Amino acid sequence: MAGKIRVLIVDDSAVVRKILAQGLEGEDDIDVVGTAPDPYVAREKIVKLNPDVITLDVEMPRMDGITFLKKLMRYYPVPVIIVSSLTEKGGELALEAMKSGAVEVMAKPSGSYSVGDMSEQIADKIRAAARVNVRRKIEMNNFSQSSLRPLTMKSLSLTTRKLIAIGASTGGTEAIRYLMKKLPANCPGIVVVQHMPAKFTKSYAESLNSQSALTVKEACDGDPVTPGTALIAPGNYHLLAARSGARYFVRVKTGPMVHHQRPAVDVLFKTVASHAGANAVGVILTGMGADGAEGLLEMKNAGARTIAQDENSCVVFGMPKEAIKKGAAEFVLPLDRIAEKIVELVQ
Repeated sequence: MAGKIRVLIVDDSAVVRKILAQGLEGEDDIDVVGTAPDPYVAREKIVKLNPDVITLDVEMPRMDGITFLKKLMRYYPVPVIIVSSLTEKGGELALEAMKSGAVEVMAKPSGSYSVGDMSEQIADKIRAAARVNVRRKIEMNNFSQSSLRPLTMKSLSLTTRKLIAIGASTGGTEAIRYLMKKLPANCPGIVVVQHMPAKFTKSYAESLNSQSALTVKEACDGDPVTPGTALIAPGNYHLLAARSGARYFVRVKTGPMVHHQRPAVDVLFKTVASHAGANAVGVILTGMGADGAEGLLEMKNAGARTIAQDENSCVVFGMPKEAIKKGAAEFVLPLDRIAEKIVELVQ
């Protein structure tokens, strides 16, 4: 994108508008061109200021953020980052917003959340959002929301020794939803890292569980990884694969961010390489940055089969591109062929 990324901040809280704007002050490539306290003011400013990215609160007076977002996606598709409160309701609304076309979600700053903590995170999300093909994102959402029949798979005792690891970021919530709908109920155990803030991953896992033949849940420390289950890394915690005898389980741990992320895909993939080796299948999906590329290469070098999503079906071709560049991907496939390839590789 030529020039600075033009950002409009929409939030009914003057404090939040100020914190977000201050957090972006030092970024050379980002320019906050305006702020708005509600969707009506925002609408005027969008026409006047032509922003590249909008940050949007979902709980606002006069018109809620979801209604506004749906109108935006219809008449003026522009990358939108949802800024939501760390509550159960906030998580559900953020999820609804992602289904309605938002490209990223982040936690609303609170008293314990300093400008310094936020600035790097929001700047990274804005850079990712600015690269998003919004029309493709809307197509992807329609694609993932359609009803899909799960694939069938021969019931093999071998599947208990297999492990599937999936990593994604921007655009990944709906790409993962699509895969979960297609994977069969007797599929090997699945471990997933999707870059998402704390509290939102529980709502996300519950939503996937209700739409899939698999049992999907937010991972807890010590959970077994068994056929027919998918464990989603909780926001703000790393997910690690571990093994006891023939049995896989997960560890959920804090620790430093990796690639500015916690959970990080690399952390998961590297532990899968160590503990599952040639019994694993690794999948890297849409997302900005390089998280997961090194880990996928370690998985491949340990004998795992590896898949990267192709450029045409990605909302952001960052993480898969880096993995492909490293020679980490054995297969490069469009999203609608990945579930079939997983099933073929684990049988």
